[in-house]
Amino acid sequence: MKITKQFPGVLWGPSGPAARRAGQRRPQRGGSGGEVGRGAAPAAPRLQFRFSLSGCGSPAAPPSARGFGKSLPDPVGFKGSGVRVRLGLAGRPAAVMTAEQRRNLHAFGDYVRKTLDPTHILSYMAPWFRDDMVQYVQAEKNNKGTMEAASLFLRYLLELQEEGWFRGFLDALDQAGYSGLYEAIESWDFQKIEKLEEHRALLRRLQPVFKTRVNPKDILPDISECLIDQECEEIIQVCSNKGLMAGAEKMVECLLRSDKENWPKTLKLALEKEESVFSELWTVEQGAKGVETKDLGDEEIETSEIQIFYKEEPEYQNLSQNSSPPSEVAPLKIRNYQLELALPAKEGKNTIICAPTGCGKTLVSLLICEHHLKKFPQGRKGKVVFFAIHLPLYEQQKSVFSQYFERRGYKVAGISGATSENVVVDQIVENNDIIILTPQILVNSLKDGTIPSLSVFTLMMFDECHNTSKHHPYNMIMFNYLDQKLGGSSDPLPQVVGLTASVGVGDAKNRDEAMEHICKLCASLDASVISTVKDNLQELTEVVYKPEKNFRKVESRTTDGFKCIISQLMRETESLAKSIFDELGAVTPENLSRFQNRDFGTQKYEQWIIAVQKACIVFQLPDKAEESRICKALYLYTSHLRKYNDALIISEHARMKDALDYLKDFFNNVRAAGFDETEQDLTRRFEEKLPELESVSMDPSNENPKLKDLCFILQEEYHLNPETRTILFVKTRALVDALKKWIEENPKLSFLKPGILTGRGKTTNNTGMTLPAQKCALDAFRTNGDNKILIATSVADEGIDIAQCNLVILYEYVGNVIKMIQTRGRGRAKGSKCFLLTSNADVIEKEKMNMYKEKMMNDSILSLQAWDEAIFKEKVCQIQIHEKSIRDSQGKAKPVLDKKNKKLLCRKCKAFACYTADIRVVEPFLLSRLLALMEASTLL
Repeated sequence: MKITKQFPGVLWGPSGPAARRAGQRRPQRGGSGGEVGRGAAPAAPRLQFRFSLSGCGSPAAPPSARGFGKSLPDPVGFKGSGVRVRLGLAGRPAAVMTAEQRRNLHAFGDYVRKTLDPTHILSYMAPWFRDDMVQYVQAEKNNKGTMEAASLFLRYLLELQEEGWFRGFLDALDQAGYSGLYEAIESWDFQKIEKLEEHRALLRRLQPVFKTRVNPKDILPDISECLIDQECEEIIQVCSNKGLMAGAEKMVECLLRSDKENWPKTLKLALEKEESVFSELWTVEQGAKGVETKDLGDEEIETSEIQIFYKEEPEYQNLSQNSSPPSEVAPLKIRNYQLELALPAKEGKNTIICAPTGCGKTLVSLLICEHHLKKFPQGRKGKVVFFAIHLPLYEQQKSVFSQYFERRGYKVAGISGATSENVVVDQIVENNDIIILTPQILVNSLKDGTIPSLSVFTLMMFDECHNTSKHHPYNMIMFNYLDQKLGGSSDPLPQVVGLTASVGVGDAKNRDEAMEHICKLCASLDASVISTVKDNLQELTEVVYKPEKNFRKVESRTTDGFKCIISQLMRETESLAKSIFDELGAVTPENLSRFQNRDFGTQKYEQWIIAVQKACIVFQLPDKAEESRICKALYLYTSHLRKYNDALIISEHARMKDALDYLKDFFNNVRAAGFDETEQDLTRRFEEKLPELESVSMDPSNENPKLKDLCFILQEEYHLNPETRTILFVKTRALVDALKKWIEENPKLSFLKPGILTGRGKTTNNTGMTLPAQKCALDAFRTNGDNKILIATSVADEGIDIAQCNLVILYEYVGNVIKMIQTRGRGRAKGSKCFLLTSNADVIEKEKMNMYKEKMMNDSILSLQAWDEAIFKEKVCQIQIHEKSIRDSQGKAKPVLDKKNKKLLCRKCKAFACYTADIRVVEPFLLSRLLALMEASTLL
C-alpha cells in the first residue's frame, strides 16, 4: 500500500550549518519567510512521503497517517507495530510547526533521547518553557539520568502550542552545538546518526577498559570538536573533583551521545596520537572519507529509506503498576480486609479508618469514593474532595485518582499551593466530580467566600487524618463543618472519612486517657465509627509485613577537639553581643540580655537565638540610627552563633569535615555579600582558628563512632541481601547533605548512590527541595535500581508510597507514637527491618515508650469499638459542644484593615526599604515568563 502526498511549498528556506555553508541566510525566530543568497526567494521545495504499512489487528488510526496531511486516508487494520517510511526530500520543511512535523518529531524521538542532553539547551528555550518545566527536566537528569530527562523534555516540547517554538528548538540545537541532530531534524534524515550506533555499541562494551586505560585529559583537546562545550567543561570538572577514572566514564557517556558523524574516527586518531593501548581495541571503518552535498533542483528528488517502529505507550498504569489500555476499565482488586475497612463508610457513616501503613488504604478510599458517586439517583451528582497535607503525597494521590476515575467517565482535578495562583478555585470545584486539595486551599476559599460552604461537597476524605488537631488546616475545615452542624443550619453536610495508620494517644498515661484522646479525634472529624481490621487479620498479616525493630546504642567521641574550638568561638561571639547589651543598659528587653550558661550544639540553644532575633525586629530606640546599628550587629552575631551551633550538631552526628565544610560555605557567602566591619572581625576570628580546625577534622582518631556503626549495619544488610532498599531518616537538612557526602566518599558504601528527600519550606539560606525535585527523587528511588538508599527528613514519614523499601534506619530520629508507626511503616517489603541508631539512652527509652503507647492505642480502640454506637455518638457530640463553647469564648475580633501608607524596614538593620503603597502583586507565572523573555533578549 502506498500513500503519496506532495507539498508544493514551505514558509521557510533552509537553515542551520548546512545552509550557511551554501551561502544562505537563516531567517530570524518567529519570522514568516526566508531568503537564499541576497534578495532571492527560495525555490519552492517539495516533500514526498511514501508509506508501506504492515501489521494486522483491530482497526485503529495509525499514529503516522493523521500527521502527514489532512488528505491522507486512514488505513484499516493498522496495529502500530511497524511503519516503513520512505521520505523523499527536496528543500526543507516549514519551520512553523505543523502536524506533520509534530508527528515526525514524535516518530524520531528515540534519536533525540539518545543524543540530546536537554539541560544544555534549556537556557535557549526560556521563551517557551516555564520555570517549573525547566526544574522538572533538571531534576529528572539529576535523579534518573540524561535519557529520562530528554524524554521529559521531548514530551514538554510536543505539548507546546505557542507559535515559533519549533524554530526556537532548531535554533537552540544550533546554538548549543548539536549540529548533527540539527541537520537530521531539519531534513528528517537520521541516517548519519543511525550509522553511529555500531560504534556506540562497541564503546559500551569497551567502557571498563576505556576508563582504566585512557587519560581523558590527554585526548580531550583532540576530540573536543565532537563534543558540546559544556560537556568538555564537565569532563574537566569531574577529572578534578573525582579523578581520571571518573572523568573517563564521563567522556564515554558524552561520546555515546555525540551527534558528530566523525567522532569514531577522531577518537581513533586521538588515541593513536597518544599511543594509547586502547587504540588497538578501537576499530573504525576506513571507507567513508566524507560525503559531498549538492543542492537539488525543483525536479530532483533524493530519496532515503528510514525504518520507524511505533511502540504503543500505555496511557494508564493501574495501581499494581501493570499497564492496561485506556479502553479497558479494570475493576479494583480489593482484598477482604479492605472491604471490611470500607464497609462503615460505604454505609454512609462518618468513619475513621485506622490500618497499618502499606495495607492499601488508598485502594480503600477509591472503593469508598466510587461507591459514593454511584449511589446518587438520575439527575443528582456527588462531589468528593480528598485532602493530602504534603505536596509529594498530594501529587501521588492526584495521579492515582486521575488514572482510576477519568477512565470511568469522572472528572478529576487538583489544586495545591504550587498551582493555586493560576486557577479559579470555585470553577474547579464546580466543574469536577473529584477534587484533590492541599487543605489550606479550602481554608482560604471558605475564609474569602470563594467556596460559600462545605455543603457544595457530598464527601470529604482526610488522608493522614490524625493531624486534625489544634490549628492544623484539617481542624480549621472541621471547625467550619461543626459550626454548621451545631448552629442548626438546614444545609446538608458532607460525609466525612478519615484515613490514618495511627490515631495516637497524645500525652495519655493510661487507657482511659488514651480513649479520651481518641474520642476527641473522632469528635473533631464527627466520626461515629472507628474502622479497623478484625475479621480478616490473617489476610492482613500476610500482606503487611511489620518490620523487625532493633535498638543500637553507640558511643560518642571520647574527646571532641572540634567542639572545644567552636565553643570558644561561640563564647567570644556571645561576649561581643553582650557588649552591645551593656551599652543599652536598662532599655534592654529581658530576652535580649539574658545570657546564661546554655549547652552549645543543641536545639534549645537555637531556640534562644530565634527568640533574640524576633525581639530585635520589634526593638525600638528614639535614635533610629543607633537602633539600626544595634539591631544589625545583634542579628550578625546571632546568625554566626546559629551557624556555629548547626556545625556542632553536624559534627555530633556526622563527620567533623562536613561540619567544617558547612562553616566554610557560610563564611564564603559572607565574604561575597556586604562584608562590613563586624563581619570582617567575625571572619578573622574564624580564620585564625581554621588551621587548627582543619587539623582536628582530618585526624583519623576523631572518626565518629556512630558512623562506624551505621556503616557496619549497611554493609551487613547489603551483604545478606544486595537488593536491599533503605530509607535513612534524620532530623535536619544539613545532616541529610552531610550523610549523603559521607556515603558517596566512603569506598565501602559509594555503591549505594544515595538520593535525598527533604521538605520544601524555606530555612536560613535554604529554600528546600522544589516539588519537581521531590517527585523525581521518589521516582528514582522507586524505579532506579542504582539508587539503593534514600536519606530523608520527616517529609517521607507520612503516606508516601515506597513499597520496595525493606530497611528503615532512624538515625537519632524519634518522635511520638504516630511518627514511630509512620516511619516504621516505610519498610513495606517482606522481611523488613527497622533500626534505631543513637548514642542517647533516653532516645531508646522514648522509643520503647512509644511501643508501649502503640499497644495502649490498639487496646483503647478495641474498647471503644465495643461501645454501643448511640452511646459513642452521644460522647462525641458532648465533646463537640464543649470544644465549640471554648472556641466561641476565645473568639478574636476580626482585624481592622489599616489602609494608611506605612514604611517597611529591613528586619536585620531597620533600614528603610519602601512604602506599603509601593508593593504590587505580580502573577508569578507571568513574572517568570517576563524575566525569561528579558533574559533571552539580553536585556538583563
